[in-house]
Amino acid sequence: MRDLVITRTERRRSAPPGWPVRLALVALVGLAVAIVWFTNAFLTERFTETTRNRAEVRLALYSGNLVSELRRNAIVPQLLARDPALIAALNSSDYSQSTQRLMGFVDEIGAASLMLLDREARAVAATNRNRLGSTHRSEPYFVEALRSSGTVFTSLPREEGGYRFTYSRRIDGLSGALGVIVVEVDLAKFERAWAGISDAVLVTDSEGTIILSTEPRWRGLTEAGALEREPPMTAIARALQEAVDWATIPADAYLEGQAVMRMETRIPFRGWRMASFTTYASVRDQVNAVLALEIMGFAILLAGAFYLLNRKTAVRMALFQRESAELRDLNARLQREIAERERMQQTLAVAEQSLAQSSKLAVLGEMSAAVSHELNQPLAAMKTYLAGARLLLQRNRPDEALTAFHRIDGLIERMGAITRQLKSYASKGAEQLAPVDLAEALTSALSMMEPQLRERQVRINRVLPEGPVTVMGDRVRIEQVMVNLIRNAFDAVKSVASPEIDIILARGETAVLTVRDNGDGIEDLDALFEPFYTTKQPGEGVGLGLAISSGIVTDLGGRLTARNATGGGAVFEMQLPVLAEETRAAE
Repeated sequence: MRDLVITRTERRRSAPPGWPVRLALVALVGLAVAIVWFTNAFLTERFTETTRNRAEVRLALYSGNLVSELRRNAIVPQLLARDPALIAALNSSDYSQSTQRLMGFVDEIGAASLMLLDREARAVAATNRNRLGSTHRSEPYFVEALRSSGTVFTSLPREEGGYRFTYSRRIDGLSGALGVIVVEVDLAKFERAWAGISDAVLVTDSEGTIILSTEPRWRGLTEAGALEREPPMTAIARALQEAVDWATIPADAYLEGQAVMRMETRIPFRGWRMASFTTYASVRDQVNAVLALEIMGFAILLAGAFYLLNRKTAVRMALFQRESAELRDLNARLQREIAERERMQQTLAVAEQSLAQSSKLAVLGEMSAAVSHELNQPLAAMKTYLAGARLLLQRNRPDEALTAFHRIDGLIERMGAITRQLKSYASKGAEQLAPVDLAEALTSALSMMEPQLRERQVRINRVLPEGPVTVMGDRVRIEQVMVNLIRNAFDAVKSVASPEIDIILARGETAVLTVRDNGDGIEDLDALFEPFYTTKQPGEGVGLGLAISSGIVTDLGGRLTARNATGGGAVFEMQLPVLAEETRAAE
């Protein structure tokens, strides 16, 4: 019974809204449409009037600037026609300074160019030197200036497009007309200035011909002909344009498919007129911005109403969706965990079986590489001594050959000590330590390296203290470290023109052996003492020398460091604890 009551209550709560609510929503939508329509009509008329007033102000400003420029240049021919220097040049036919004088005037006047014509219409002076010597007998500004006693204004079309505007005046002398002064007015600068705004501006003369325009293709046409040159709009395009322009009043004209308003004013100069075409884009943007705010406000009200009506249903649906998503995620996570456990159980047995074998192979590989590296030096020395002994026996010098055999015997003992040392790695700490003089160990190490040092002229600088430097350690292993350091320094100076190795042995609180070379230095100091790290070519080294040496020095209670020298090259330092005097006496 209780479940039935709850079900009926939920049904009543989730029942659709009644007719009053629906009527209220319809009334709200109707009110929104009416307000948007009224706002559109009111703001369109207001913003259009504002845009029209601004266009009229701009047109008046453009007209005033154009008239000011024309009047300012109109007085120039009258002044230059009375210039004594120009009159004297025309009388004497000496025009050497006339062009320079006109150039001085054009900067002050601001005209486009100045030109002085003699009575034969030949350009004898001009700010544009390309015109010097040209003849202008048939040009209107020359013919009309000779016929008139005042200043003559002419506008002529250019070959490259546009119009040329000039003021000309006759220059009279005692014997009559001497020539004509021509002032060209730069009205194209107004076209460039007008082109920087959104309006299209044109100026027509008294015959209705467009002489100035922000649209170059309009020059020389009438206004009607210019508008006819615009591509005609199809019926579909016109319908789409009217749909877009629903926020504007009827357009005065269409330019490039856009609705524009046309403004016209009269220029108080020779019957000229100026017209501008302003787009409705700014009006449309302003009106649409306000309409967008209103529509957004009504949309928010409608969304709030729908939210209040459907809030309970939305909450219930969100709860069901969240629970369903959580259950799906939980199920997927459980399936992934079960699959992961099964894979781990399958691979665990294989991993356990291969782990022991991999460890054995790794240890065997490291031991093999270490034996190959450490026995390489004695074997190379033995080969050299054997070759020397054979040569000495051939020369019947057995005593010296016997010395070489003694050295070979010492190298064999050293190789045995190395193999015994490698065997003792498994039982670390079983080696026997004894006092070792580092000076004697260094001499022995250099003797072992003597055949290799003899192949190349490498300068060895040794600095040794006067007394012995005694440490507690294994002499064979210490010599092994010294040989590795000297061998690395020898390899580092292979590409140096003047190879040099400094070996310094010092005694203080600790015994310090420094080996420095003048090679290229070390690129990666961090990985230098790692096993199998080497900068040599394949086959020249396995990268175990410094790793083994670092381990030996650490086992003896010292440390092995490396750094790059300031002037170039690398520096290796081996520091070992010095054997105290009383300890050495007890030994």
